[in-house]
Amino acid sequence: MFAGLQELGVANGEDLKETLTNCTEPLKAIEQFQTENGILLPSLQSALPFLDLHGTPRLEFHQSVFDELREKLLERVSAIASEGKAEERYKKLEDLLEKSFPLVKMPSIQPVVMCVMKHLPKVPEKKLKLVMADKDLYKACAVEVKRQIWQDNQALFGDEVSPLLKQYILEKENTLFSSDLSVLHNFFSPSPKMRRQGEVVQKLTQMIGKNVKLYDMVLQFLRTLFLRTRNVHYCTLRAELLMSLHDLDISEICTVDPCHKFTWCLDACIREKFIDNKRARELQGFLDGVKKGQEQVLGDLSMILCDPFAINTLALSTIRHLQELIGQDLLPRESPNLLLLLRMLSLGQGAWDMIDSQIFKEPKMEVDLITRFLPTLMSFGVDDYTFTVDQKLPSEDKGPPPYPSAIPEMFPKFLLEHRIACEIGLYYLLHITKQRNKNALLRLLPSLAETFNDLAFSDIFLHLFTGNLTLLADEFAQEEFCSSLFDNFFLAACSRKENVHRHVLRLLLHLHHKVAPAQLETLQKSLEPTKQSGEAVKELYSQLSEKLQLRKPSPAQVADAPSMDLSLPTVPTPTPL
Repeated sequence: MFAGLQELGVANGEDLKETLTNCTEPLKAIEQFQTENGILLPSLQSALPFLDLHGTPRLEFHQSVFDELREKLLERVSAIASEGKAEERYKKLEDLLEKSFPLVKMPSIQPVVMCVMKHLPKVPEKKLKLVMADKDLYKACAVEVKRQIWQDNQALFGDEVSPLLKQYILEKENTLFSSDLSVLHNFFSPSPKMRRQGEVVQKLTQMIGKNVKLYDMVLQFLRTLFLRTRNVHYCTLRAELLMSLHDLDISEICTVDPCHKFTWCLDACIREKFIDNKRARELQGFLDGVKKGQEQVLGDLSMILCDPFAINTLALSTIRHLQELIGQDLLPRESPNLLLLLRMLSLGQGAWDMIDSQIFKEPKMEVDLITRFLPTLMSFGVDDYTFTVDQKLPSEDKGPPPYPSAIPEMFPKFLLEHRIACEIGLYYLLHITKQRNKNALLRLLPSLAETFNDLAFSDIFLHLFTGNLTLLADEFAQEEFCSSLFDNFFLAACSRKENVHRHVLRLLLHLHHKVAPAQLETLQKSLEPTKQSGEAVKELYSQLSEKLQLRKPSPAQVADAPSMDLSLPTVPTPTPL
């Protein structure tokens, strides 16, 4: 507790103990110790007996004076750190640190020492090592001091960052499995600025400060984890972290990150959930501006574009462009803006392969995607328009026109073999579901049984799909609709993919009252968890069972009561006068 006082020539408890052990008159020894080590202020000598008369302990008095002096000293340290020339103020702080550091383990003095270290841009390495070696000191020091320790200790910095990264991924996954199913409030609803206010992003931003070395370390952690896990949420964090530093105007980092302006422009597009022509040209300029010898930037740009929020914006913009092309009688290959969206989608979806192979080259655009797959998607849109118009025309004896059911053979094949086609195809399905287009949904749903890397059973797609299905709530009473949706799509994957099981249970928890009772009973049996099922599935199934139990009517015990005829007696019609 009193460590360091002897180094400064100040008597401590041990000295008092030794004095009392060796003295013959303890009271005189105590009085002498108080005189030598008390506050050397002549006017105070007469005041202290007055405090004694009021029963105020000397300890309480000295403690209050000490606390007041410490606050004054802390204020003075902060003032020194902001006054005069940098060289002079840092020299004063270094001298103060040299004198006070021996008392760093003394709890009452420690805040002053830590305050001095906090204001020094470069704390002497010897003192940093002493702080790092002591867990309590390390925990007590300010983040400004920790930055100086971290920049030369990547492993220690990794230990600090790792729990935050795990927390971030867990938060994203919890959002995807949220019990709320809604079109208006889903995973992509929060604005970029709102997302950046999250605890993890704010903590990382504070830990990095203006330190480029620490920023590079975090980016390296994110790249490594993305490669190891293929988890795209690390790409989101990469973009959010850069834009959080941008919000704080940390030019020391923003000016050296080659992705800054591209991310800034894309961030504005994500906020609008659409890439207009002007911003499309800006983004194209950044991509075309990657110079020879700087191709490695493409790795970071691809990671920024692999962010699910970026993919969502690109895919939504692609669907919107295709609709506009139908109205303009144009083909996909005739739209430069559409081709740019596909280029960025391709770059984003190829992020893992690019960073893994270290071959920094844009993936080649597949011609068939533009000349065959996208026109097929447009033809589905044309079918919808034609069907709607046919229904409005006066019908003859033939009855209402049937909705087209045929699917070109190449469509499912594209969904299975081509990643970009699969992504756009899934977003088209989300689009028609959001439009409450039951016919188009039932037509295309069988094609989703097998998709590229099982993208149709990814958490992001299923989160959006189940949310959009709430708009078709009334259709769940129809056996044909439920059979196509559950038997042919969801249940086919439930046994091999637990996440699908969870999403189906989420959907039924929300819409069970709309499903026909017989169908619901069958579904309940099919969705019963196995021994291997995780706790999350068991918990959801338990919640569903409870809700269904509450819906069942209690067996009414109807007593045979005598019938009561309350009908009115027949009254004869009065004879007219």
